[in-house]
Amino acid sequence: MTARPETAQSPFDYLIEPGGRLSGRLRVPGDKSISHRCVMLGALARGQTRVSGLLEGEDVLATLAAFRAMGVEAAGPRDGSLLIRGAGLHGLRPPPAALDMGNSGTAMRLMAGILSGQAFDSVLTGDESLSNRPMGRVAEPLAAMGARIETAAGGKPPLRIHGGQRLCGIDYRLPVPSAQVKSALLLAGLYAGGVTCVREPAPTRDHTERMLRGFGYPVQTEGSIISLRGGGALTACAIDVPADISSAAFFLVGAAMTPGSDLVLEHVGVNPTRIGVLNILRAMGAAIEVVNERMIGGEPVADLRVTGSRLHGIDVPQDQVPLAIDEFPALFIAAASAEGRTRLAGAGELRVKESDRISVMAKGLMRLGVDTHETPDGIIIQGGKLGFSRERMEVDSGGDHRVAMAFAMAALRAGGPIRVRDCRNVATSFPGFAALASRAGLAIRAIGPD
Repeated sequence: MTARPETAQSPFDYLIEPGGRLSGRLRVPGDKSISHRCVMLGALARGQTRVSGLLEGEDVLATLAAFRAMGVEAAGPRDGSLLIRGAGLHGLRPPPAALDMGNSGTAMRLMAGILSGQAFDSVLTGDESLSNRPMGRVAEPLAAMGARIETAAGGKPPLRIHGGQRLCGIDYRLPVPSAQVKSALLLAGLYAGGVTCVREPAPTRDHTERMLRGFGYPVQTEGSIISLRGGGALTACAIDVPADISSAAFFLVGAAMTPGSDLVLEHVGVNPTRIGVLNILRAMGAAIEVVNERMIGGEPVADLRVTGSRLHGIDVPQDQVPLAIDEFPALFIAAASAEGRTRLAGAGELRVKESDRISVMAKGLMRLGVDTHETPDGIIIQGGKLGFSRERMEVDSGGDHRVAMAFAMAALRAGGPIRVRDCRNVATSFPGFAALASRAGLAIRAIGPD
């Protein structure tokens, strides 16, 4: 089997040998959510924004390419450093072609909010996976603000956004928790007359609000209500992007479920709206220490030390679901290795991610011999059976980067090798994952498909 580089340009699989443990100190790539927002707000600000620690994954690079197509000048990125010469809120130029958001639902939804306030027409497209994700949830409230957005059948991409519309602030209650929809409305609110108010049914990640304030734009938060008044301006600043807790989650799970592991993850963002994975793993019995806590650019950051422990199944608390929505593929692996049953409910959002993560993970776990049952909005996993087979096992990632990395960690507790199919999209959020995981102690390599 031929070794392959980890890039999104050519297909490859992961082959992981069983056993081992995770140890040492490492820093995972920069936070993807924050990196997207750095590029967006830096492009809309007055002056030069300096970014360090930027995630140079395919998704973020697609966002940067979109703003370059609209006339924004940027130097880099190189080794996580990027200098953006902002065009101001009203300085973007019409792009010469459709803006390709690649695999990123975050980029498409947030860009829809920004582009709704422009004077020119634009089109947002994406790859095959993104083209099947629902965009009506953002197009409809933006239309209520006065935007004109056309979608394909079923509210899916591409999005055709008609410029020159007069936007007005609205008071909108999110039907389901969604940081992406909230952020799109707040970004459109920068261009709207009056106040834009978003009411959340449950807390979601608040990076947009924090970063807007960092760029000097006043945002009010009162309990579950977030609001801003249009007509202001963004002022450039310096941003140090923390390591992504969603990327750290795979290593947290791998170390927590593996006896003898002792791993420190450095400079991880521990925003209170993102630490559901820590709370859930601790509820399962994981030994995780949060040390060296500090504030970097308005975001809380810490080092996380995790050691191997005996995990047990739980009923995932409902209030933690929105705080860990991107980390559940990794948490499903923790549940499979734990003693007893784990039950998740209220997570229907997982069915409309880069894949149907409930279905794809359930099928993969069953191929690994784990007793798994899907529910409409969750999953039931009977743990303790992962690793019985000595034969090589194969699972399909469904082209989903988080599913691929989650199943790679499953090999730490498996009895035989695991081959994870279709891993090219790992580069969208975690370039160099296999190399970093190998350094920590996972026996993983990227190989060409059969």
